Amino acid sequence: MASNEIDLAQVFQAVTQVLSSNQGALNQADDFNHNHGDNMVETFNLVTQAVQKKGKKPAADQLAYASKMLSKQAQSGSAQAYAQGLSRAAQQFKGRDLQPENALELIELLMGNPAASQAQAQPAADPNAELLNSLLGSLSGETQTGQQGQEGLDMADLLAGGLAFLQSRQRGESTMEALLDAVMAGSQMGQSSHRAQSGKLVSGTLLQMLAANLGGSRNR
Repeated sequence: MASNEIDLAQVFQAVTQVLSSNQGALNQADDFNHNHGDNMVETFNLVTQAVQKKGKKPAADQLAYASKMLSKQAQSGSAQAYAQGLSRAAQQFKGRDLQPENALELIELLMGNPAASQAQAQPAADPNAELLNSLLGSLSGETQTGQQGQEGLDMADLLAGGLAFLQSRQRGESTMEALLDAVMAGSQMGQSSHRAQSGKLVSGTLLQMLAANLGGSRNR
């Protein structure tokens, strides 16, 4: 693992802890089975264990193994959706290091943004990516421009995300909350209220962890 590469086990462990803290609320938000929180904690416990087991392998191998284990060992719809997201991420990061500067792509892939799976590892002038990169920069005390791996969003994705962002800001939500709403608006996880709620927890924790890693890599 490169010295500035993201520690996936650490990242997913943080996600699991946040989900565990919100387990009861997520169960309550699930009007159908009332077990979404339980399923999410189980899902990311399995993901964490999988990437820990393959911790010395490249990020793509860790993500692929986590996808495989999740598909086999967890039966919930949410777990299977995240297994698909992990598989997309494994394909997208094959031959690439997962670093703070490009890891925002991981969030959209996990959340099931259809355009993210078409992204190429080339510089792009993508307004939605610039918005997310600005958030990451503000969290880490840096201003990020010219990031890679975030192209491919079409106009419908951009409009949906932009509208969600503006509506959230009009409701008085923080920039962080508004941006997370924008991410969820164009994603598979945003199609149901309880998955959107857990997806925002997952995405928000990932953003915080990426910001911490980015700040650390800039200070080395």
